Amino acid sequence: MDMIRVEPRCRVLIDNDWAGDPDGLVALAHHAMSPSNTIVGVTSSLTNPMFGPPAGMAQKGANLAGELLRVLKSPEPAVAHPGSDSPFTGQPRDTPAARAIAATAAAGGVLPLVLVCAGPLTNVADALLLDPAVASSLTLAWVGGAAANGEEYNYFTDPAAADFVLGNQELSVWQFPAETYRQVVAPVAELDHAFRNSGAAGAWLWELFNSLDVPDFVKFGPLWCLGDSAPLVVTGLDDATSTFTETRNHPSRRTYTSVDTRLIMADFLAKLRLQQ
Repeated sequence: MDMIRVEPRCRVLIDNDWAGDPDGLVALAHHAMSPSNTIVGVTSSLTNPMFGPPAGMAQKGANLAGELLRVLKSPEPAVAHPGSDSPFTGQPRDTPAARAIAATAAAGGVLPLVLVCAGPLTNVADALLLDPAVASSLTLAWVGGAAANGEEYNYFTDPAAADFVLGNQELSVWQFPAETYRQVVAPVAELDHAFRNSGAAGAWLWELFNSLDVPDFVKFGPLWCLGDSAPLVVTGLDDATSTFTETRNHPSRRTYTSVDTRLIMADFLAKLRLQQ
């Protein structure tokens, strides 16, 4: 039986450091399984040096994202585009990722375009330098930064890129800061059970989570943060049960202060089971 019909509400261009924390790939799978959004592009960014030497990591991440989409039998996109392995320089860089973002923004479409970035903003900054018109063609949903001035991974992996992107006055930004995205957690036991019992996609994710190469100081606990899934409330789902503050309407500047974790996780786990 087919899933109950859901109409698409937006196009999504998804950028992440796919070779870093695996919660990004969970979020990619969730988007790919969501009929209410259409993936029109995937780009891969640099990783923090804590995950090892940066050289080649953007391409490694692109390979992982592409492999997952193939396992999910997602019709589009065919490939993920890598960005630079080095932080934003302030000088134009014609990377495959920057070109893909600029081309997708320029192509237009009936549905609104949301650029979901749940990693450093390097590729977004490069795309804005390559084609400033990108800013008025999409809304950026960014998982990063912190409402309080504390250390946050996605911001501090490339602070120059974040400052450049967030300083663009033509760009609509919906931000999910650390205080918000860290609310999206799941018990490891629930994830383990779901992955083991959800077909090829679940098996792929289970293997990924069980073969992570992480620094010695990283110790796993009974909960896993799936913060990169927070933007699903504005793409594949709805933010009716989430809260945000808004400082501007045109272009929109929102900071999400809460997201409905139960909604996100229940939807993801149900869609994963439906993949069997």
